[in-house]
Amino acid sequence: MLRLERDQPLPCIRGHGGSSKAFVAISLADTGSGIAGATFERIFEPFFTTKEVGKGTGLGLSQVFGFAKQSGGNVDVASVLGKGTVFTLYLPQVEPEAIHDCTLQPPLELDPDAVRRRILIVEDNLEVGRFANQILQDLGYQTVWATHAEEALEMIGPDARAFDGVFSDVVMPGMGGVALARELRRRRPELPVILTSGYSEELAKSGYDGFEFLAKPYSADQISRVLARAMGKD
Repeated sequence: MLRLERDQPLPCIRGHGGSSKAFVAISLADTGSGIAGATFERIFEPFFTTKEVGKGTGLGLSQVFGFAKQSGGNVDVASVLGKGTVFTLYLPQVEPEAIHDCTLQPPLELDPDAVRRRILIVEDNLEVGRFANQILQDLGYQTVWATHAEEALEMIGPDARAFDGVFSDVVMPGMGGVALARELRRRRPELPVILTSGYSEELAKSGYDGFEFLAKPYSADQISRVLARAMGKD
């Protein structure tokens, strides 16, 4: 069940201070099995997952939590074993902004040579991979999709000349995206490589050896711009 309430105060949640200002509360309730105590304490930890390797990234709830906190809100959760769980997302309530004429928005920075460029997508998550693949094709690029780094290295060849650029996830089973990017750099130093992940901003700033980085979730506009920037280095 999904519920939306306006003009709600922000309660104190897991030691984080509350607020008497107006918030929007979005609650999602289920009637499932509930969350066990040991798991309940860790559900917002980055990369924590109860799924098998390759079946989940453990980033979904941590990204929701990060988004809420960055927006000045929070996420609360209540669960009873055998009865279900309720997640409540609190976001600051604001008045709607005036609608701007979309014709005034800057156009996407499309690469005029995109149709001649081949991009290798490396993503183990099927839904994210399909999303990225569709966006790149819509932008005009020719794409090939590998589901793990070892497959990508085989596809790209010993001199990494099979593709004009690589768009890779960071967290994958087996070899990760950073190690993949380093190997690609060894094979072909000038190959454009874009790394993407649901890491927090702080982790992203810790560095990916100078490779282009795009935080998840991303938009078509963001992919277009980061690819245009990376391809300009080739």
